[in-house]
Amino acid sequence: MSREDGAGAGTTAAPGPDRGVAVERAAPRPGGVAKRAAREVRAALRPFTIPNGITLLRLAVTPFFVLAVVAGDHLVALGLFIAAGISDVLDGLVARLLGMRSRLGTYLDPIADKLLLVTAYVVLTLPIPGSVTIPLWLTVLALSRDFLIVLVALLLYLGADVVEFPPSLWGKATTFIHVVTLALVLIANVTRVAEHVLLACFYLALTLTVISGVDYIRRVAKTLEAIHDGQQR
Repeated sequence: MSREDGAGAGTTAAPGPDRGVAVERAAPRPGGVAKRAAREVRAALRPFTIPNGITLLRLAVTPFFVLAVVAGDHLVALGLFIAAGISDVLDGLVARLLGMRSRLGTYLDPIADKLLLVTAYVVLTLPIPGSVTIPLWLTVLALSRDFLIVLVALLLYLGADVVEFPPSLWGKATTFIHVVTLALVLIANVTRVAEHVLLACFYLALTLTVISGVDYIRRVAKTLEAIHDGQQR
């Protein structure tokens, strides 16, 4: 390629009616694009990081948690649940401080969280003799909401190519109260917890689940409306 060719590739016509004006663009640094692409590939193919290892341990805890609850080892179940919660905080903290974020981790972490929460709700609803349990109606409602979120997210991705749909404040509050509910039931199986405290927590979880579900549907409708308006322009 001649110098004239190289200069021509570095300029582009400015937008507007006067196409005779040329705007000089800074040519990309040699190898800059390739290096950036290589970093992205390494990040995507870097599954064996410390945070991902912590997340995998949290996944491995889930079946042992189930066994402990079914066997009536409530203290063990509570300890495993607390350990899982600590690991959830720890993997994100390590990923940020050590710069070990990976694409696998962005998928693996919420999967591990949701698997533990759903499993805990189901197993703590089982009518195990001598155990404090979660009401069936609350578990059905919580799982129905989660199923709705996953289904709608899948439909948005397949039908409208919506990849990111961040949780709202209501959604985060609902997840928090679900974790508190599970922890309180586990504690009630180890030591005495007033019945009215449990009932208040159950009904608070019910209220937030309904509110966050309605809010989610509202946000999805606004997203679809924005997509529709964008297609008509």
